[in-house]
Amino acid sequence: MDRIADSKDKMDRIRIILGDITAADVDAIVNAANPVMLGGGGVDGAIHRAAGPSLVEACRRVPAHGGVRCPFGEARITEAGNLNARYVIHAVGPIYRREREPGRVLRSAYEQACHLALTHQCRSIAFPAISCGAYGYPHREAAEIALSTCGSKAFSALEVSFYVIERKLYDLFCEILDDVCPGDG
Repeated sequence: MDRIADSKDKMDRIRIILGDITAADVDAIVNAANPVMLGGGGVDGAIHRAAGPSLVEACRRVPAHGGVRCPFGEARITEAGNLNARYVIHAVGPIYRREREPGRVLRSAYEQACHLALTHQCRSIAFPAISCGAYGYPHREAAEIALSTCGSKAFSALEVSFYVIERKLYDLFCEILDDVCPGDG
C-alpha cells in the first residue's frame, strides 16, 4: 500500500492527497477511463491492475454500443474487485484537443460520477485528475473544474478526495482549492 505523502483538507469534506488512488479507502474510486472501459494506461491501467481481473469482467457486463461502454462526459459504475472500495466509477473525460467544448464534457464527467456515488449511497469518493494525462487537458483549468464541480452544494453529502501522484499537480490543486473553497483548512 502506498503511503500518503501529503494532504490538504478543506471544509472537512474535500482533500487533496499526494498518493496512489488505488490505496484509497473510500466507498468509490473514480477511474479516468476510456470509452471502452477495459483498461488502458496511466490511472486507468493502475486501477485495473490493482483491482484484478474481476474489474475487467465487471466492465464487460456494462452494455456496449459500437464498442463504447461509456461515452465522453459520462460515467458508469461497477464492483471494485480487489480495491479498498465498494465501487469503481468509470468517468470518461474529454480528449482536450479533439473536443469542441472540453469544459462542458469534463464537468459532466465529474457530475455524473458524483451522482452515481450518491445514488449508490456512497459517502466518500476518490478522484484522479481526469483528462490531465494522455488526454492533454490543461492542468489549471481541469483542477478548477474538478474542484468547483465536486465542491458544489449539490454534492455536499460526499467526502471528496483528489489523488494526484505528481508534486506539481498536487501544489496546483491545493492552490486552487484555497481559491475555489475559501475558509479554514
